[in-house]
Amino acid sequence: MRRQPRNAAASAASRRYSAPALEKGIDIIEALADAESGLTISEISQRLGRPMSELFRIIIVMERRGWLQKDPESSRYSVTYHVLELAHRGTPSQSLTLAAAPVMHELSGRINQSCHLVVRSHDQGLVVLRQENPKRHANLSVRMGATIALASSCSGQVLLAHLDEADRDGILAMLPRSSEWPRAKLLKYLERIRKQGYQVQPSPITAGVTDVSYPVRGFDGKAMAALTVPYLHALDDSLPTTVEQTRKLVEDAARRISRALGWMH
Repeated sequence: MRRQPRNAAASAASRRYSAPALEKGIDIIEALADAESGLTISEISQRLGRPMSELFRIIIVMERRGWLQKDPESSRYSVTYHVLELAHRGTPSQSLTLAAAPVMHELSGRINQSCHLVVRSHDQGLVVLRQENPKRHANLSVRMGATIALASSCSGQVLLAHLDEADRDGILAMLPRSSEWPRAKLLKYLERIRKQGYQVQPSPITAGVTDVSYPVRGFDGKAMAALTVPYLHALDDSLPTTVEQTRKLVEDAARRISRALGWMH
């Protein structure tokens, strides 16, 4: 099935303006983004509900321009890192990651844990930077470009909690309804995080992990990212910091990154 616009505003705009070839190219990238092993031209055609003849030339051009790559053995196409590179260069995440990278490297070395940086992208969280711990043989890290649920993840809840009320309500309206997080419960939970200033919670998906997350602020004081450590517990005494000690170090790291971005608090 061909994807529908994300919201009513996008739908209204699509009725006023039309760029068929561009829309097909975007549809192709979105379809491939959901296909871990890539797709053949025939499979792309089936997923989008479009004839192969409509897509063939567009796919070939996108491959030539470096947006797509083709596996010579399986003939499956996938999205290249060129897309991530352009997104990084063309958004505020470039200055954010430049400021965050050395601080995150130092933080990871002090706590013997990995850490990552998450920004909000529409109705999801997006990992724009990660730092693996180079000392410990076992790490828990998330991949660059991974998307996370805003309502249930530690990073996502920190981002939601520090949004202006109008922006937060707009994002919540886009999120799918959840029996685990009904709106009233989520709003109360987010308010607690906002007052506290951070979030520490057991990982909702991985046993033996405690997530620690703090907001990173831009020069205007608004939270533009969440710095998160998935604290992987150990059965021995090999870890140099406890969860509470780690929390304080994450707080300091988030403050340092924020100051590098111009926040004067």
